[in-house]
Amino acid sequence: MEHIVRADIAAFGAGRAEMANAMIEQSGMRVRPDRNRGRSAGINPSGRFEPVSRHVFDDGWNSLEELPPFKTEVQVEKPRTIITRNESPDISFDRSINPYRGCEHGCVYCFARPTHSFMGLSPGLDFESKLFAKPDAARLLDKELSKDGYQPRTIAIGTNTDPYQPIEKQYRIMREILEVLEARGHPVGIVTKSHLVTRDIDILSRMAERGLAKVALSVTTMDRMLARTMEPRASTPTKRLEAIRQLSDAGIPASVMVAPIIPGLTDQEMERILDSARAAGAREAGYVILRLPLEVAPIFKDWLLRHYPDRYRHVMSLIRSMRDGKDYDSEWGKRMKGAGPYAWQIGRRFEITAKRLGLNAERRTLRTDHFVAAANATEQLMLL
Repeated sequence: MEHIVRADIAAFGAGRAEMANAMIEQSGMRVRPDRNRGRSAGINPSGRFEPVSRHVFDDGWNSLEELPPFKTEVQVEKPRTIITRNESPDISFDRSINPYRGCEHGCVYCFARPTHSFMGLSPGLDFESKLFAKPDAARLLDKELSKDGYQPRTIAIGTNTDPYQPIEKQYRIMREILEVLEARGHPVGIVTKSHLVTRDIDILSRMAERGLAKVALSVTTMDRMLARTMEPRASTPTKRLEAIRQLSDAGIPASVMVAPIIPGLTDQEMERILDSARAAGAREAGYVILRLPLEVAPIFKDWLLRHYPDRYRHVMSLIRSMRDGKDYDSEWGKRMKGAGPYAWQIGRRFEITAKRLGLNAERRTLRTDHFVAAANATEQLMLL
């Protein structure tokens, strides 16, 4: 995205943010405000595997006014398997489930945006509006848990896109997955930004009694206006804290993820978020520094120039100070926490605050000894 690169250079030069914004506007990359109302991304660039790049320009036929707003569209995806495996050394789980592809929450910083390129779609507005649902997820899960030799370990859900995004109200895929996990006695860890998780307190509380479930709510900011522009269709910060309280009151281990921390924009709120979450009943906490892999960087930069042009230079300078002078460093062990003095300072602030509040004093380890393996063929025949 050459236009964003040039705008970024201009923002740090004599032209500052005003020139950078003008350059992007003139490039035809930005979508009209009336077309992306309620979304965070302001551009819809082609995915990195596409041979063409799309730009809006007036050809003299006055056809631009005919372009419709971006509306949420959902397609059914039929995967052959549902459990995704990973061997990343810097994350605590080796398997996960994603009931949906794309996310209507539309968090502008979402590191999962580049995955839409594999579908021939844009990581920009397409990621927020062209979604894929996997209604066979529960059936596939039960099938995979029935395989000979399956060894249970905590399944993480919500690591790529949010399982409780708005379309879950209609499709209820996540609830079906939980029903399978409860029946099989399989542990699950959930991360979400949605109050909708409280809908499934009945299942989660029963699982929690057996040491099979825990839930983390991700809180980026306590500023409602900032949250509205940055993560427009996620639950408000207040509703997320309310979800922590309801989960905790129901006996479900609830934690808070201060994620992502955006230096120069949200990092000053870390202590307040931790304090509020602790008061709501959270007993564990974690944090992640902003990640800008692949197409996420230009989408985030465009958003920052549109909404906080006066902070652009400061925010991007701090980000690069933690990423060895780059927008992003994918090295294991550094990608989540960053490196350098500013990253070190954030880490120490988190540790001091967590200790003061009594967070992470005890970490709940989920159990695997309740797992019910599939009955073998002989046992099945005895039922006939």
